This record gives sequence, C-alpha cells and structure tokens, in this order.
Amino acid sequence: MDTSSQLDKARRFNRQAIDIAIKLSAIAFIVIWCFNIIQPFIMVVLWGAILAVALYPLHQKITKLCKGSKKFASIAIAVVGITLIAAPSVHLSSSAFDSAQHIYTGIEEGTLQIPAANEKVKSWPLVGEKIYNSWQGASQDLEKVAEQYAPQIKHFSGSLLSVAASIGGGVLQFIVSLIIAAVFMAKSASMHHGISLLMRRLMNENGDRTITTTIATIRSVSTGVLGVAVIQSLLSGIGLLIADIPGAGLWAIAVLILAIAQLPPIIILGPIAAYYFSVADTTPAVIFLVFSIIVSMSDAFLKPLFLGRGMNIPMLVILLGAIGGMLLSGIIGLFVGAIVLALGYELLQDWLNHQAPLVEDNDNNSVEK
Repeated sequence: MDTSSQLDKARRFNRQAIDIAIKLSAIAFIVIWCFNIIQPFIMVVLWGAILAVALYPLHQKITKLCKGSKKFASIAIAVVGITLIAAPSVHLSSSAFDSAQHIYTGIEEGTLQIPAANEKVKSWPLVGEKIYNSWQGASQDLEKVAEQYAPQIKHFSGSLLSVAASIGGGVLQFIVSLIIAAVFMAKSASMHHGISLLMRRLMNENGDRTITTTIATIRSVSTGVLGVAVIQSLLSGIGLLIADIPGAGLWAIAVLILAIAQLPPIIILGPIAAYYFSVADTTPAVIFLVFSIIVSMSDAFLKPLFLGRGMNIPMLVILLGAIGGMLLSGIIGLFVGAIVLALGYELLQDWLNHQAPLVEDNDNNSVEK
C-alpha cells in the first residue's frame, strides 16, 4: 500500500512537472516570437519614449497655451521638431552621402583629384612643412600614394560610404520617433498609469522611486549632453555649408560624436579653419575661425542652461554608451546608447545607496528586511 501510494505521488509529480514544462515552453515560444516581431521597431519606439519624456515639460507649457488640448500641443511639437531639426539633418546627411560616394568612386576608379597645396601651409607652426610635402605629393601623384596604402584606403572608403548611408536611415528613424513621441505625449496620462502599474508589479514599493530616477536621468542626459551636442553639430554643419567646405555633413557628424564624448568641437573645426585659410581670402577665413571658436565654447553657457538637475553621471559612461550604441544600432544608437547606459548607471547607484529598513529578530539582532 505504501509502495502504491508512493508510485501514485511520483506519477502525479511527473505529470505536473511535464505540464509545467509544456506551459513554460509555450510561454517562452510566444515571448520569443513576439520579441522577434517587434525587434525591428524597438530602437525607434525606445527613442520615441525618450523624446517624449525629455519634451514633456515643453508639452505641458504648450498644452496650457492651447487651452488644454494635448493633441494639438503634440502635433505642434512634432511639426516644429521636424522642421527645425530633421530638415537640416536631411540636408547634412545628403551632403555627407554625396561626399562619401564621391571619395569612394574616385578611389575605386582612380579619378579622385586632390588640389595642390597652398604655399601658406608651409608657414603653419611645427607641422606645416611636413603637411605641405605630403599634400603636394598626393596632389601630384595620387596613384602612387593609393598603391602604397591600397588596403587601408579601400577599407576606409568603404566604411565611410557605409556610415554616410546609415545617416539617411538615422534621420528617417528620428522623424518616425518624433511622431511616436508626439503620440506618447498626447496619451501621457494613460501611459504613465500603465508604466506605474508595471513598475509597482516588478519592484513593489520601489517602483515609483525608480520611475522618478528614470525621468530625471533621461531629461538630464538628453538636454544637458545630447541637446548641447546636437546644437553644436547643427551650428557647425551650417557654418561648414556656408563656407563650402567639402564633406560638410561628414564633419558635422564628427563634431556630434566629439561633443557627445565631451570633447571640444575645435578639434575638428580647428584644422578645417587652418585649411580654409589656405584656400580662401583672409576675411572669410577669420570669420570662420571666430565662428568655430564660438561654437566650440558654446557648451560653457549651454550646459548650465540645460543641465540643471543635479545629476552626476561620469562622462566615461556617456562616451561608452554613445560609442557602443552607435556600433550596435547606427546613428540613432548614438543617442539611445548614451541615455540607456546612463540610466542603468543611475539605477544601479540608486539601488546600491538605498538602505533596506532594519527589523529586529527574536534575538534582538538587527537584520535587513
């Protein structure tokens, strides 16, 4: 009788284990399937959510001006955002792609020509003579230089074309994300309620504090770091286009990456200004140099204006997030990666610094609850 009872228990346990395994497998299958379906849209929707959180204070102000109409305020932000940011970005990305394609085609077909070096280059301190000789040699016999560094040049030109092509896709993703952000802001009450329920379900009493930390981090990084970088990049791009500098779009992207990495744009704009002195008249060259210095120093008053929430995120975290995000997801990953890694850092700090309440056990010893 005891043996029969044990066999029945074993059979019931096996049936329950098999039943649980089948149910878990079915759930896992559905979750993986759903993830694969939405995977192409994750980055765009995530960036849209980040934009919605960052722009929501502005949305509230516009809503008051529009007599409480959230939909009209969302439409206004989307239209103005696309006009002010997306339109110049499209122009710069087109310039970057055209320049990269010109360089790639010229290298592949051997038709790329480099203008002769100006004698003014020799007067540059320290490196003027070497740059002049290298520049002059490349302008006189580019094929010789191309043959000497053929693998490196081919790899560089291919990578340049690939990056330039991804810029256009990044701009399109930005436009779509801005539209998604407008929808999120129009439905802000229901969205916040849903996120609150989810976080309370996942983290109990810590859910609301996590939401507060998340919102503060997103707004701090998106305005104080990414916002300043975008402004500096757009200003640089406009100045480069007005000065008719070759590859203006590519240089603007380089300025954007440096600005996100908290490096001064003068690292890029300075050598370009020196080049401009060798090909342009003195007056426009001086104007461009002054403009470059102003753009490079603009973060001194832009950051205090935007970064006013007391967040203390190491710049290395921002840099690693930006570079890693760009390698993972292209241009839009440059922004999303910086914010997501900064958010992870802040949430980790919040978790480490949060002290669990102490309770006394039966032996009057204090233990964490």
